[in-house]
Amino acid sequence: MSTTTTLTQEIDRRRTFAIISHPDAGKTTLTEKLLLFGGAIHIAGAVKSNKIKKTATSDWMEIEKQRGISVATSVMGFNYGDYKINILDTPGHQDFAEDTYRTLTAVDSVIIVVDVAKGVEQQTRKLMEVCRMRNTPVIIFVNKLDREGRDPFEILDELEAELKIAVRPLSWPIGIGARFKGVYNIYEHSLDLFTPDKQKVSERVEIDNIDDPRVDSAIGAPAATQLRDDLELIQGVYPAFNVEPYLEGKLAPVFFGSALNTFGVKELLDCFVKIAPAPRPVATEERIVQPAEEKFSGFVFKIHANMDPNHRSCIAFVKVCSGCFMRNNPYRQVRTGKVMKFSAPTAFMAQKKNIVDEAYPGDIVGLPDTGNFKIGDTLTEGEDIHFKGLPSFSPEMFKYIENTDPMKSKQLEKGIQQLMDEGVAQLFVNQFNGRKIIGTVGQLQFEVIQYRLLHEYGAQCRWEPISLYKACWIESDDPEALAAFKKRKHQFMAVDRDGRDVFLADSNYVLQMAQNDFPKLRFHFTSEF
Repeated sequence: MSTTTTLTQEIDRRRTFAIISHPDAGKTTLTEKLLLFGGAIHIAGAVKSNKIKKTATSDWMEIEKQRGISVATSVMGFNYGDYKINILDTPGHQDFAEDTYRTLTAVDSVIIVVDVAKGVEQQTRKLMEVCRMRNTPVIIFVNKLDREGRDPFEILDELEAELKIAVRPLSWPIGIGARFKGVYNIYEHSLDLFTPDKQKVSERVEIDNIDDPRVDSAIGAPAATQLRDDLELIQGVYPAFNVEPYLEGKLAPVFFGSALNTFGVKELLDCFVKIAPAPRPVATEERIVQPAEEKFSGFVFKIHANMDPNHRSCIAFVKVCSGCFMRNNPYRQVRTGKVMKFSAPTAFMAQKKNIVDEAYPGDIVGLPDTGNFKIGDTLTEGEDIHFKGLPSFSPEMFKYIENTDPMKSKQLEKGIQQLMDEGVAQLFVNQFNGRKIIGTVGQLQFEVIQYRLLHEYGAQCRWEPISLYKACWIESDDPEALAAFKKRKHQFMAVDRDGRDVFLADSNYVLQMAQNDFPKLRFHFTSEF
């Protein structure tokens, strides 16, 4: 069998996707249940249960366990039937939105989790905009049907209006909350009955069609009549499901269930592996890279410090875009021109890592990093290409970071360095007084940085307030204009980690005046320019 056929087969069986939602919609629980079906874990760590002193598999950082929120994106791979599935579980909390935006550049499709009681929330809207920009196919899972919530038709209308995408239900709930009896699987024409149990899957009733008398005996005549009416309405209102508009990112299939009770999850997974896209072509600045090309290429979309607290190492997460990544093969890092070999590349199952010998398009490989990588770096077998679309946004909150323990300044230095590599926050050094300023998109990140510096590096820091409106990168083709600006604004000038000039504007008015007074300067609000 030739290597090309192996490569195409491996590509066709891969499904790489992210699960996104507002905090508390049940995203991490859904991730766990998908792993359960993949046989990757054998007991669901019901987070609220005291008997099982295990927090969710995908939340492995100490601060996540304390807060019950996902802070860093975790990567998990498992086999399901003939398919190899890679899930990226993203932080729902908006302070970590940037991590999520970057993750969306590394996936081929997305599952959005929506709480049936709360409907579409702000964070979900924002993430949907990113999917729309990239035409990423989306499947929606409406969760928590075992609790009281809104009418399913009302939820469908809201999904269309808020997420600006056409929807098509592929499963339909029978009752809701206390009256929740199960789900009719429209995609496979089967009936699944609900028994609340967190550890095992409910029973399936084999029926020939929706008019089968077994439906009435299973859920009772009134519920059966209601179900038939609902289905008739669905057929009347929504066009028949077609895979093409879904793959173009124009139509979102909708499933209903309860992730906590492992209900409706298998239906979602079974349909997902059939219709979701295999790894797709990826744009670089130079050309479009096809997954089936023989030569390997990939990019770093995330860097994580201290995956293993016993070894102070970073791991760079690389998304394989084309060809086959082989252990110990020499690869070129395009930004520096360095040729590197990796003797211990890893694949993930949350925190458990296994060394892998090869990885195919769609797979995520962890490469041990001693400070060589930056987010957005491209690795190839020699070709100079640059994958695009991994911006750092201009931060909106700023604080001076000060060392509270002079004996530990080295640890603090290293800690800041590694945490900034992860892209959690950005570091600017003020040119006027030499003080370090950390910029983030949310308040919670300051707490996370302080906590991780203390617990992972043994360094103590304190924050001091600084009143700034925005940081923007500046450049100009006219060196004199740039020098004049830096001279006039010398108290507000800083450099970022790459030594680029950054103007720290303390108000919107000051920023607008600067833009008017210095027409020869270009002001950028993301680091990609």
